[in-house]
Amino acid sequence: MTTERLDQVLVIHLDDGKANALSTGIIAAIHAALDAAEADASIRAVVLHGRPGRFSGGFDLAVMRGTDFAAIVGLVSDGGELVSRLYGCSVPVVAACTGHAVAAGALMLLGCDQRIGAEIDCKIGLNEVAIGMVLPSWALTLADVRLSRRHLQLAVVNAQMSNGREAVDAGFLDQVVPEQEVLPTAIAAAGVLASTLQPAAYAGTIAAFRTATLDRMAEQIKADRRAVSAK
Repeated sequence: MTTERLDQVLVIHLDDGKANALSTGIIAAIHAALDAAEADASIRAVVLHGRPGRFSGGFDLAVMRGTDFAAIVGLVSDGGELVSRLYGCSVPVVAACTGHAVAAGALMLLGCDQRIGAEIDCKIGLNEVAIGMVLPSWALTLADVRLSRRHLQLAVVNAQMSNGREAVDAGFLDQVVPEQEVLPTAIAAAGVLASTLQPAAYAGTIAAFRTATLDRMAEQIKADRRAVSAK
């Protein structure tokens, strides 16, 4: 992960050379970048940018396919806290979705204010049921408030995946543009948010509008962690 400062916008670039999987290390690095953004009054928006063809393929498969149940729940809970952090961030976060965004990658999109995607043949969505998993409660909570009501059943229960344009209708993205225009468009969108939104009013509105959802997600993540500790 690297960061880049462009006037009032902090760009977070995610590129592991592979699937942009979410590990404990990359989750911690994104948190640190968001900490820096929220602590610097001159930063008024953030862009979360994937690598060519991939925004994120989800959680680290080395952990998720392992036999250590505590490690799996720990990683998923860490991911829930990151998604919650994006959703509750005191500065606007714009996603530059460069391609595939699967499972936790799609959930990160749901945590961002504005989502710019590539108009390419890619897979975006929640595939957990198709691969034998049940979405954690915190993910269901966020999906319920952010996905289109018409697509909620298909996207969550039936694990229906979308390409870039279909993902707009489903609610994972807000706009698709040609692949090479994703990052510039996301930076421009973040610049508009940075220049037009009053920071204190934005933070106050986030608290008023999203606290109930964020509190519920936090309790669900805590319950998951407690369930592991009790075993």
